[in-house]
Amino acid sequence: MTVSLLVKEVTVVVDGERRPVHAMAATVGEVLDDTGVRLAAGDVVRPAAHKEVTDGTTIEVRRARPITLTLDGRTTTHLVTATNVGDALAELDLTPAAGRLSAPPAYEVPLEGMALTFYTLRKVHVVTGNTRRTAQTTAKTVRGVLREHGIRARRGYLVDPPLDSFPEEGTVIRVAPPRTVTIPRDVARLDWEALAGCQSGGDPEAYNPDGPYYGMYQFSLPVWRSVGGMGLPSEWPEEEQTYRAQVLYRQVGGRWQGVWPACGDRLFHTT
Repeated sequence: MTVSLLVKEVTVVVDGERRPVHAMAATVGEVLDDTGVRLAAGDVVRPAAHKEVTDGTTIEVRRARPITLTLDGRTTTHLVTATNVGDALAELDLTPAAGRLSAPPAYEVPLEGMALTFYTLRKVHVVTGNTRRTAQTTAKTVRGVLREHGIRARRGYLVDPPLDSFPEEGTVIRVAPPRTVTIPRDVARLDWEALAGCQSGGDPEAYNPDGPYYGMYQFSLPVWRSVGGMGLPSEWPEEEQTYRAQVLYRQVGGRWQGVWPACGDRLFHTT
């Protein structure tokens, strides 16, 4: 048998680049050695390096690339064999369309690797008073979510969770006006529930067109604004309405007769 009969026509494909090879080696690993393809940890070879090479064999090599992935603020390191960002995310079970990427899906992943930031698309809820918005966001902070929806948290506003925190899936973001008045303990201990029950049946969404008056404590709009309230009293939860009623009580020096003449005495009921 002559040497020419031992030569095999082999195709070597490295990261998608094809090249024909005249090989005399017996195994895949030997063919790669002969053609100068050096394997490293994480590289994928098909067929396996110990497999026998026959005429017409195609050898595919996908070289590993390190990806430093920051996913929703958490950083991990991975090895991928994909040559572009979109395929790299697919290897990591992530869908590019389901979030915001620091590089486009078609961007080439270099052999030395790269850093990639990905914020997933999440559903969050923004509550201002009794108004609740459900939003899809890729924002990295609560501040970013509020900015997306044109909600300005001015100085002194209460925002929970904090503005710089990460809004995870299902996060409820609550925004309330500033609370600059300290409520003394003796005022807080008055029977505000009884007062609200008398004024409105305890209904935070109560409305009386005669004033008009709003909410549990039947605020008029000028009075509501005088105690730092925003919007309509009936748009806010019970806790906020009660706080503003306590501010009003302090503002009038405890003279409830001019504010709640029919029901103010309920503040002092004892059980």
